[in-house]
Amino acid sequence: MTIHKEGYTSIALCVLFIFVLNAVIQFYFPQAHVVKWIIYILSFLLFVIILQFFRSPSLSIDADEAQILCPADGKVVVIEETDETEFLKDKRIQLSVFMSPVNVHVNRNPMSGVIKYFKYNPGKYLVAWHPKSSTENERTTIVIENSAGVAVLFRQIAGALARRIVWYVKEGDQVQQGGGNLVL
Repeated sequence: MTIHKEGYTSIALCVLFIFVLNAVIQFYFPQAHVVKWIIYILSFLLFVIILQFFRSPSLSIDADEAQILCPADGKVVVIEETDETEFLKDKRIQLSVFMSPVNVHVNRNPMSGVIKYFKYNPGKYLVAWHPKSSTENERTTIVIENSAGVAVLFRQIAGALARRIVWYVKEGDQVQQGGGNLVL
């Protein structure tokens, strides 16, 4: 398992916070063994959650133009027909994936091709189940077109916990199916 480069600062801050918290508890409450063990356990759980969030597992993907990969790890919560009004401007099948804090937050390219559209929209950080989170939260929209001319639009939406979206691509870049370069 590797850690995505966007996670190093967060992990370092988490370790610093845990160290200071545990030192303060040890200094001010040396006889409170139960409290200290509760804080130790909670500190360990916090550290594991932060590691889980930024892990970037190695995947062996056989690129196939006939298949589209799901760009995110998580739970499929919606599959429905919808009107896409930003770029494609027609009816499409929407597949929505909810990523909890324990899911891998490195997203991957669903197919190989050229980035035809990239747009970042600043916004709010509403909880994922809020009805307006998909239109009012910070988000990016990306369209990849493969060599056969098939375009796939995918969108990342920040939320109450995952409050930033980082991409390292721009319009015109060639990307490979399964290549990951986004962290929420």
